[in-house]
Amino acid sequence: MSTGPESGPVLGRARVRAFGLRTRLLLAFLLVAAVSAGTTAALTYREARNALLETAQDTAVTSFREQVQQIGVGLPVQGGEDLEELLRGIARRGKPHPWVVFAEYGSVRASSGENPVSTVITPELRRAARANPHGSFERVVKDGVPYLTIAMPTVFKTGPYSLLPSGLVLYAVMPMTDEQVNVDALLMAARDGALPGLAVALIPGLIAARSVLRPVRELRRAARNMGSGRLDTRIPVRGSDELADLARTFNESAGQLERTVRELREAEERARRFASDVSHELRTPLAGMLAVTEVLDEDADHLDADTARAVRLVSAETGKLAVLVEDLMEISRFDARAAELNTDEIDVAEAIRKTLSNRHWTDDDRVRTQLPDGIRARLDPRRFDIVIANLVGNALRHGGAPVTVRLRTEARSAGTPVLITEVMDSGPGIRTDSLPHIFDRFYKADAARIRSAGSGLGLAITLENVKLHGGTIRAGNLPGAGAVFTLEIPLRAEGAGG
Repeated sequence: MSTGPESGPVLGRARVRAFGLRTRLLLAFLLVAAVSAGTTAALTYREARNALLETAQDTAVTSFREQVQQIGVGLPVQGGEDLEELLRGIARRGKPHPWVVFAEYGSVRASSGENPVSTVITPELRRAARANPHGSFERVVKDGVPYLTIAMPTVFKTGPYSLLPSGLVLYAVMPMTDEQVNVDALLMAARDGALPGLAVALIPGLIAARSVLRPVRELRRAARNMGSGRLDTRIPVRGSDELADLARTFNESAGQLERTVRELREAEERARRFASDVSHELRTPLAGMLAVTEVLDEDADHLDADTARAVRLVSAETGKLAVLVEDLMEISRFDARAAELNTDEIDVAEAIRKTLSNRHWTDDDRVRTQLPDGIRARLDPRRFDIVIANLVGNALRHGGAPVTVRLRTEARSAGTPVLITEVMDSGPGIRTDSLPHIFDRFYKADAARIRSAGSGLGLAITLENVKLHGGTIRAGNLPGAGAVFTLEIPLRAEGAGG
């Protein structure tokens, strides 16, 4: 698979679309749903876990306290079978699960199990049992197994509200594996319930994104239509939210723009019509004036010096006026889209030589050429003559001799041959700030040269003629000194040679 320069922008647009507004809205919606589901699941899990553990814990503590209060043990306590049997009896009655009961009295240690001492009972619980005659408890995890440990000292009642510890402390150790299994089940249920919840949340997310993006899509479509020239485009306004305000603002701006463009077009049409009408009206009197000035020029040598100078000045200015009128009529035809190409297959080098010869630019060394023979192309001979004449005449007037005209063909990356004509002068070049405006109508690169031999429309007419051929023209400066105008016209396969 081939890749080209255009693959970069395509991939860029794909990345932009992949993380477009729709995707960001869905991600935001899913993030909110995930946070909400996670928070709800965590709170539910915590409350259910605490309730489950506290229920088992309260049952065990209450049951153990009641049994300890009911036993009767003679003091001092002696270890032996009687104490162990007592402990086993308490252990059998354990709720909600069987216990392992331990007894500690001074140095005496006994239990209902095999080991008289528990590794689960912590020093903190022992200290709490000595300090609190009502008993204490704590949850302990040992080797990954959770236990509930309860310490309950035996006491003597010495009054209605006074208790005297006997020194005998009983401990109940209850594994909470069943509760842990239930807690793990709660955790898995919360997790498994959150994932389908996110999937379900995707549906309202898509619906919400669609409703939010509908005005955005309509705005994009309307903007594209406006860009293509359909200034009557409007967006339907729905509701009264911010997007509706945006649609109303767009419609108001579009209406104002349509009115402004209409006024500008009408003003431009009036200006074109005025220039065309004036040019046509001036042609007839100018023709008579040119005929008179030609006669006066022939007789100028027989007049006195002052009269001869006046006659020649009138003749020159009348010629300039005639050129300006012809250029105005030509530019009016371009503005009215009335200009047409009358193409013919010509020898390009020979056409350029003919243009230079007709204007007597080959009589001296002011114009030099590099014109290889055999390059043929389908061009409008009259318009191509105007292009070359304008470029060379502009170089001679505003650049510097010698002026070089160079012709060549070049194959571009797409395989289409291009006819390239370059006109270079030896002057100071074009100022950088003038380059963007060099083809503007009536633009003067040198503000001090307001009155010149040209009409100020030559390069503008050149640009229009080049566009009519489907070509391009650009102005620039040579590395050393001098300006260069580069004309490029695409050729058909059969039109290029040499």
